[in-house]
Amino acid sequence: MSERLEPGDVAPGFELPDADGAPVTLESLRGRRVILYFYPAAMTPGCTKESVDFQGSLAELEAGGVTVVGISPDKPAKLAKFREKEGLTFPLLSDPETEVLKAYGAYGEKKLYGKVVVGVIRSTFIIDADGKIEKAYYNVKATGHVERLRRDLGV
Repeated sequence: MSERLEPGDVAPGFELPDADGAPVTLESLRGRRVILYFYPAAMTPGCTKESVDFQGSLAELEAGGVTVVGISPDKPAKLAKFREKEGLTFPLLSDPETEVLKAYGAYGEKKLYGKVVVGVIRSTFIIDADGKIEKAYYNVKATGHVERLRRDLGV
């Protein structure tokens, strides 16, 4: 299992393609706080709920100086379908090799229906404007998570 990140750690840099195949880097997001959330698979019930919740709070988060970015192992074409189907307007990034997922400790052993499996650990990170981890949330529940983040951010 990958190392877990803690507040104060430097957020691992990355360059990943978005739903349109355009590269997005963490460096390009500097100067604003970033919510980076990792989810197992587009178009599944929990991941859809979480992503739609982020979309529903996007205006308030952006007004509070926060950028939202989602990362999953899905290929860009699937992310584009997910974005269109659910009306998502924030970047969805593709990490099929799971390198970024592993760098953030968001990939490894987890329990699924009582069995231990290896896969994406639903996780969210708040990264400050200077690129440091402000908060790290591992094994989050899809429902109610965005509301908790908004409370923690004061947005």
